[in-house]
Amino acid sequence: MFLKFFYTLKEIGIPVSPTSFLVLQKALHQGIINSLDDFYTCARAILVKSEKYFDLYDQVFVHHFEGVPLPENDGFEIDEMARGMLDEWLKNPKMMADALGVDEDQLKNMSPEELIAYFKERLKDQEGEHHGGYKWIGTGGYSPVGHSGHHPGGMRVGGQSRNKSAVKVANERRYKDYSTAGPLTQAKISEALKRLRNLIPAGPRDRINIDETIRETMRNAGEIELMFDRALKDRLKIILAIDNGGWSMDPYISVVQTLFDYAGAQFKEVKTYFFHNTIYDGLWEDPARYKKPRNIIEFSRLDPDTRLIIVGDASMAPYELMASDGSIHISERSGRPSIEQLKFLAKTFSHSVWLNPVSETMWLYTHTIMAISKILPKHELSLDGLEKAVAKLMNKN
Repeated sequence: MFLKFFYTLKEIGIPVSPTSFLVLQKALHQGIINSLDDFYTCARAILVKSEKYFDLYDQVFVHHFEGVPLPENDGFEIDEMARGMLDEWLKNPKMMADALGVDEDQLKNMSPEELIAYFKERLKDQEGEHHGGYKWIGTGGYSPVGHSGHHPGGMRVGGQSRNKSAVKVANERRYKDYSTAGPLTQAKISEALKRLRNLIPAGPRDRINIDETIRETMRNAGEIELMFDRALKDRLKIILAIDNGGWSMDPYISVVQTLFDYAGAQFKEVKTYFFHNTIYDGLWEDPARYKKPRNIIEFSRLDPDTRLIIVGDASMAPYELMASDGSIHISERSGRPSIEQLKFLAKTFSHSVWLNPVSETMWLYTHTIMAISKILPKHELSLDGLEKAVAKLMNKN
C-alpha cells in the first residue's frame, strides 16, 4: 500500500529507507492510522528524518492525494521572479519593455496585478536555451533579470482542500523556510549556522585528552596510551568578499553579513570586503567602495591557510572579466584583466570558494559564471551549497 507514494518521495530527493516504509506498513496494519490526517503525521514522522525535507514531503503529499503538480527540483517560485520583474518595471519601465521586446505603452496601461500575470506568462512561455538577446528572460543577454537567480521553471503548488485538513496543512507550505533549496534568506540563518559549525580549528593534535587517555589505557590492560586533541585557540581566519554593486545582489548582502557575524565565535578573524561584479586590483573595506581600498597584492602576505569566501552572482559582460581594462569604473583600470587577478587569489589561498545566489541550473547560460567556475570552486548560495562550500574549505588537500 502507498508504494507509489514511497517511490515519489525517494525520486524527489528525500532519503527514505525501505525499513522505515515497512514500519509505516506495520502501523497501517495495526490500525494505528485511521484517517488521512493520521497518515500525514505518522508517515512524515516515520519516513522523514530531517526537518529540511518537510517542505518536499508536503508537496509530494498534495501531489499524491490531490494531483497537484510536483515542483521542478531545481526551480524557485515563479511568483517571486514575477514580483522582481515588477520591481524593475517600476524603476525603469523603458529598460524592462526593451528587455521583453514589447512596446512600453502596452505595459503602461496594465495594473500591477496585470503586470505580474503578464510577467508570469512570459516566464512560462520561455523554453530551451537562449544565449544573449533582448526578448527572453533569465538567460543572459540584455535582460535586467537575466542573472537574478530565479529559475523560470518555478514550483507550482496550488489547490486548497475544503474537506481534508491534512491536504490543507500540506498546501500551506509551513516548512518552506527549512528547505535546503532556494537562495539563503534571513529565515534560514539558524540552519545556515549549522553548516558553518564544521569550520572548526584544524591545528595539530598536541593537547592531551585526559578522558580518552584513561579509557584507552583501560582497554590496553593498564598499558598507557596517550590520546591527543587539537588545541581550540587557533581558530580559522576568514576573508569574506561580497559583490554589493547591483540590484541582483541586494537581497543577499545583509544575509551573508549577518550569517558570518553570528558565527564569529567560530573564527579568529573575519575580514569583510566589497567589490562590483568581479575583482580587479583591489577590494574595498567600506561598502560604498570609495574610501578604503585594499590592493590584493597585500593579501599574499597573509596566512595562506586563510579561507577566502567570495559572494556574487558572477554575471557580467564578458569583457569585464577578460579585457585588460574591463572595469566599468575608470579608477579600477590597471591593464590587468580580472580573470588573472582571480587566478592570483586562487593560487594565494588554496582554500577558497565562490558562493553564487544564481540557481545552478542557470550557470550554463552565462559565460562569465562558467569562466570563473574553472578558477574558483563555485557553489549555490543555499543551505545545500553552503554545506558543500564548507566541506571544500575544510578539505586538507
